[in-house]
Amino acid sequence: MPVPSRPQSTSAPLKSVEDLRPAHPVRTPVNVLAAAAGARIEASAGAAADVVVTGVDLRAQAIAEGDLFAALPGARAHGAEFAADAVARGAAAILTDEAGFEVVTRLGADVPVLVHHDPRGVLGELSATIYGRPSERMQVIGITGTSGKTTTSYLVEGALTAAGRTTGLVGTIETRMKGRRVPSALTTPEAPQLHALFAVMLEQGVDTVVMEVSSHALSLGRVDGVRFDVGAFTNLSQDHLDFHRDFEDYFAAKARLFRAESSVHAPRAVVCVDDVWGQRMAEVAADADSVVSRVATVPGGPEAEWTAGAPTVSPSGSQTFSLTTPDGTSLEVLLQLPGRYNVANASVAVALGASLGVDPLEAVKGIAEVDVPGRVQRIDRGQDFLAVVDYAHKPAALEAVIATLRSQVPGRIAVVVGAGGDRDTGKRPLMGSAAARGADLLIITDDNPRTEDPATIRAAVREGALEVPESERGEVREVADRARAIADAVSWAQAGDVVLVAGKGHESGQEISGVKHPFDDREVLGEAIEQVVGGSK
Repeated sequence: MPVPSRPQSTSAPLKSVEDLRPAHPVRTPVNVLAAAAGARIEASAGAAADVVVTGVDLRAQAIAEGDLFAALPGARAHGAEFAADAVARGAAAILTDEAGFEVVTRLGADVPVLVHHDPRGVLGELSATIYGRPSERMQVIGITGTSGKTTTSYLVEGALTAAGRTTGLVGTIETRMKGRRVPSALTTPEAPQLHALFAVMLEQGVDTVVMEVSSHALSLGRVDGVRFDVGAFTNLSQDHLDFHRDFEDYFAAKARLFRAESSVHAPRAVVCVDDVWGQRMAEVAADADSVVSRVATVPGGPEAEWTAGAPTVSPSGSQTFSLTTPDGTSLEVLLQLPGRYNVANASVAVALGASLGVDPLEAVKGIAEVDVPGRVQRIDRGQDFLAVVDYAHKPAALEAVIATLRSQVPGRIAVVVGAGGDRDTGKRPLMGSAAARGADLLIITDDNPRTEDPATIRAAVREGALEVPESERGEVREVADRARAIADAVSWAQAGDVVLVAGKGHESGQEISGVKHPFDDREVLGEAIEQVVGGSK
C-alpha cells in the first residue's frame, strides 16, 4: 500500500501564521531581554524590573497584552510612530533605535523602551528567547535555492511522515502543521511570527520542521534565531536581482545557511552539485565547522556522494530512477513528478532524510505518491491533449519544464506566460526568449502586473521572444487577458499536444493596480478545456 505523501485532515484551517500564538507563553523579564540584545533600557529601574514580556510583534495592530513592540525604521515611516497604538493594545515594552526612541518620547508612551542601534538585527534572537527557543527543541531543515525549494520541501515532508515523524512545513504554497493547512502570506514569515509558529508547532507535538528559506529571509533576518539542524541548496539562476545587487550578492545571501561564521548556519548540509553554484556552495559547506561537511547529490559527477541514474519515464509522466547512496546501496525511486530537475529534488529529499536518521528505504516509500500543487500539475477534463499548470516564473525554470514536456509528448507545445510587475525587470526578455525557443506557440499575457503598466511588461517579454531567430522559434502572440490567452491556447491544441500555463502555479489571485482579483490558472484552464470537450471548439 502506498504511503500518503502528506497527512490529510478534514479539520477547518487554522488561523493565519501571522496570528498564531502559543497557548502557554514564556514570561521573560524585560531586563533579561535587554541584556540578551545588548540594548539600553529607558525606564525607571523599578518599572523595568517589574515588566515581563510574553510575545513580540512588529505590527502595532497585531499587538497583544504583554507583547514587546518592535518599532523598526521603515521605507515610508518609522514604526515608532505607531507606539501609542501598540501601548494602547497592551504592549509591555518597546524595542527601537535612537530615532525611534525620540519619537516614543514625544508620544509619551509610558512603558520601558529597549534602545539598540540595529533593532532588526537583534529581533530574531529576541523573538526566539521570548518564545522559549522552540527551534532548539525540534529538528529543523532549511531549504534554499532559486528553484525546487517547494517541491523538495513536500518530498521531504512525505519522507519524514513515512518514517513516523510528526511534521511541520513552512513554504510558498502553504504552512502545514500535522497535516493541517495554516494560511500564510510570505514564503518565510517575519522573525516574530516564525518563532511564535515554532512554539505552537512544539505545543502540538511537531518534532521535525521542513521550511523553505528564501534569500530575502536570509538577508532581512527573518530566520535569525533559528537553529537549523541541516540545510539544503538546490540551485541558483536568475531571480530577485531587483533585490540583490548581482548574482554574487544573491549567492552570498543563500550562503548564510552554510557559512561557518553565519549565526544561522546549519551544522550539516545537503547540496545539489549539478551546476557551478552548487559546487561553490558545497565548498562553502565543507569549509564550515560541520558534523557532516556536505552530502552532495544528483547525477553523475565524481564529486557527488549520492548519484542518480537516468530516469525511465512512463506515458503518464511519472518516472523511476536508481539512487545510489554514499555506501553504495542502490535504491529504486518512483516519482510522480516529471522532469530531470525533479530527480535532483527527490535525491536531495532522500539525502536530507538520511541526514536526520531516516532510513532511505522509508524515505523512498514516502515520496512515491507526493504531488505538489501548481508544480507540473496536470489538469484533466477528458481532453486528448496534455494540459499543465506550473509555477515556473524564472527563465531557467521555464526552460526546464518546457524541455521536460517536450521529451514526454509527441505533439506540439503551447506556452502561456508573462512576467510579474514590481519585480526583477531584467528577467522579462529572458522569459520571452526561453519560451519562444521551446514553444510551437507562445502566448504572452499578463501575470501579476501589480502597480506597473501591463503593456510595458508584455512588451519586454515580447522583445526577448522576437530576438530569437524566426527559424528557431514558434508563433508568438500577445493576448493581454490571461483567461482569453489560456482559452486561445486550448483552442489551438490538437490530440497529442501540450498546453503549458506557466508563472503563477498554485496562486489563486491576480494582482492588478494593487488589487488582487480571484484567478486560479488551474480553474481557468479546466473551464477552458471543458468548453472544448463539450464540443464548442
